[in-house]
Amino acid sequence: MPADPLHRAGTPQRSTTSQPPSGSGASAIEVRRSARRRRTVSAYREGDRTVVLIPARMSEAEEQRWVSVMLDKLAAQESKRVLGDAELTERAERLSAQYFDGRARPNSVRWVTNQNTRWGSCTPAEGSIRLSHRLQGMPEYVVDYVLLHELAHLLVPGHGPGFWRLLEAYPRTERARGYLEGVVAAERLPHLPGARGE
Repeated sequence: MPADPLHRAGTPQRSTTSQPPSGSGASAIEVRRSARRRRTVSAYREGDRTVVLIPARMSEAEEQRWVSVMLDKLAAQESKRVLGDAELTERAERLSAQYFDGRARPNSVRWVTNQNTRWGSCTPAEGSIRLSHRLQGMPEYVVDYVLLHELAHLLVPGHGPGFWRLLEAYPRTERARGYLEGVVAAERLPHLPGARGE
């Protein structure tokens, strides 16, 4: 394993890995403590894992609080990043390899602005996948779910038991579906006038 560039050899540090609190996008969290780090806390994604760097002197309660803060910050940064069509295609290929053994092979994956009642669509005969622009800015796990949903249609048409069995491989399926259901429900709520008499 390569040396961590943020810590010099011989510097005492403790590293722990845990499952994330509900609401985070990563599957595991690694907390690295460093005696050299005095005040700052930072975090980054490393594959499907989140690494949080904290000072060694922090208490367990402070560690938990900072992990939660940093997960929220990372999620906010990621939700602002908009993938282009080329990145969306790369992501679809990676998801197909990870969850479907690379069997779902789209010919094109792109954003479209003409899907206001669906999150995505797929034309298996053409191998084309289209995602609604309304997904842009949503958490990555939600975009991944919609991509996987459409990739699964390249393998199984319709929404029968075989289709849903494919999606069971993605651990955030129910969470992503709940998120999208919440968005739809919020869009149906009546718009109340603002506090300033708008």
